[in-house]
Amino acid sequence: MAGLVGEQLTMSAFNQLSGSLGGYSFVKVVVDRQDGTIHFLNNARHEFHALYIGQEILGIGEQEMRARIDEFNQSFYHAPDRRFFLGILSLHQREDKRMFSLETVEVDTMSADMIEFFYAEVRRNVDAAVPLFFKPANHLQEQEVAELPVERLPRILAHELFSTAEFVALNPGTAKGRLRAFRTEKEYRENTLEWFDIVVMHRVPDDIPRLAGIINASHTTPLSHTNVLATGWSIPNAIQIGAFDLIDRENLDGQWVEYEVSPKNAGVALRLIDEPSDLGQRPAWYAQRVTLEEPEDTYNPILNLSKIRYNDSHRYGTKAANLGELHHVLTTETPRRLLGFFSVPRPPRDNLLPYLAKLLGRTEGDDLLAAARQLLAERVRVPRGIALPFSMHQGFLESSPKIQQAIGKLKMALELNAREIEPLCVELQRLIRKTRVPDHLLSELDTALVENLAGVRTFVVRSSSNAEDLAGFSAAGIYESYNHVTSAEKIVESVKEVWASLVSARSVRLRQQAGISLDDCFMGVVIQEQVNADFGGVMVTTNPMNRNDFRNVYINVSPNVTDVVEGSKQPMQYLYSTVEGGGRTVSLGDAKEDLSTRAHAQLQRLAIVGRLLQAHFSPDYTFDSPVDIEWLATDEVLYVLQLRPYSI
Repeated sequence: MAGLVGEQLTMSAFNQLSGSLGGYSFVKVVVDRQDGTIHFLNNARHEFHALYIGQEILGIGEQEMRARIDEFNQSFYHAPDRRFFLGILSLHQREDKRMFSLETVEVDTMSADMIEFFYAEVRRNVDAAVPLFFKPANHLQEQEVAELPVERLPRILAHELFSTAEFVALNPGTAKGRLRAFRTEKEYRENTLEWFDIVVMHRVPDDIPRLAGIINASHTTPLSHTNVLATGWSIPNAIQIGAFDLIDRENLDGQWVEYEVSPKNAGVALRLIDEPSDLGQRPAWYAQRVTLEEPEDTYNPILNLSKIRYNDSHRYGTKAANLGELHHVLTTETPRRLLGFFSVPRPPRDNLLPYLAKLLGRTEGDDLLAAARQLLAERVRVPRGIALPFSMHQGFLESSPKIQQAIGKLKMALELNAREIEPLCVELQRLIRKTRVPDHLLSELDTALVENLAGVRTFVVRSSSNAEDLAGFSAAGIYESYNHVTSAEKIVESVKEVWASLVSARSVRLRQQAGISLDDCFMGVVIQEQVNADFGGVMVTTNPMNRNDFRNVYINVSPNVTDVVEGSKQPMQYLYSTVEGGGRTVSLGDAKEDLSTRAHAQLQRLAIVGRLLQAHFSPDYTFDSPVDIEWLATDEVLYVLQLRPYSI
């Protein structure tokens, strides 16, 4: 059947009509105010509310509805005298307790009176024994419902639901492996992990080796280093509250299982299997070798970031090259790629440029490229800095016979796949830290700092390797960067620490697994002024929990700027639309309250900037490849600290 029309929705009917997403069962709802009728849609038959309304109520075919979708959506979601009220009714279960939440789509601009009417109609037509709460779909709705008495409109916020969700599919997929459950980090450190292990922990450490799968038994963010690596490695990853209880109950620790993560399921699936007979073979990803652009280690000068472009990555590393390209984007009149994302038809919409015009505060006939450039010029900054080339790193290494001898030993051990790799890496790092930088390199560095960053009190020293941000090898978090660096002596020490991170045991192992030879790896360094800001975080220009969602970007925010890099606290998490506009709070993390209205406005600006930069840095002409941006902000200015591809 198409749905249940004009009747009470029993739990039996709900189960027959419902679909599943993110661990929740849901039914689409349409209230027809003209006829006084409520419709509960069959999810298997109707993907969109609009198509149901067209076919089942208005008698309009799918082709015509799709052709006129913008016209109908204006009526469905924005008209103050609208006939139809559209929403989603979700069922949430916690042990023996059940509740419904009712929400509209994110772009809906219902007033408080309309929300109250919609809630009352649904409340009258669902099982009275199950509590029903209205869930605001965006910050605008949160402001609207705040004016209504709770007894008239019971409500629950998105972040309140997320913080109690028992299952979140962070990276869907399946894997076969040995389940290893570690309740403490000490227990984890005392064990050796293999590539076929599926690790269960409350918080998986950022230095995790390449594995078959990850289960987080406590809440985390999809933008943590661990989860970014899981995405880059294409391994299943999920939040499953109560995972240890499940493992204990089924006696799964140490057992071989098939592990599945799907947003359509209510939780992770763990099925016992026999131990594979081909364990001695290497995993399939060993055959997926990563290739590097040939690096240039002959002499190059230390340069101001503004003088480097995207195609200089083989001299200065990808991080420096991307920052240099950003300087170019912010200061030139030529980057026509900025509008690329909005220029591509994204069904059911043939043209997103009118949406961009509205987001930029312009009309459709205005010069949108000029408006986009103006936004970047007025609101976005890249902290001043210099880039140290690969040749400086190479010159330092070649200045020490002891370092050269240690590198030779490590290369031989890697060729033989010997067990001594870790102690050889530790010794090589020790030599790099204690070896004096030659005077001519120190003089060049000092001169570059004086000429480009005189007057700066506090610096950030960042890694910029050629072996990162690659297709199949993100390297998120495996190289070192340092904040709060002040004196000339500390700058040199930090540069050597960055150089040493190229040969840490973990980075060497991960590159070896990806087929990247130590001979081909070089480390550049970026030294920038450390800017003051009110808040900061990380943004990816996609929705990592729904890869088909082209509207939204996902933003992590740390109200205390130091938490951005330290990862010491759980960040606030937001989704912001880059089509219709508007945002919603997914999680408050460890914060006690949400950000201010001015901060929310700045996050909306950040989301638009992210889409523009995604287009400029796109490797092709679909402009679909998301980017990962580390940023800081005041209420007026956005600072872009890093930009790199985000694997999906």
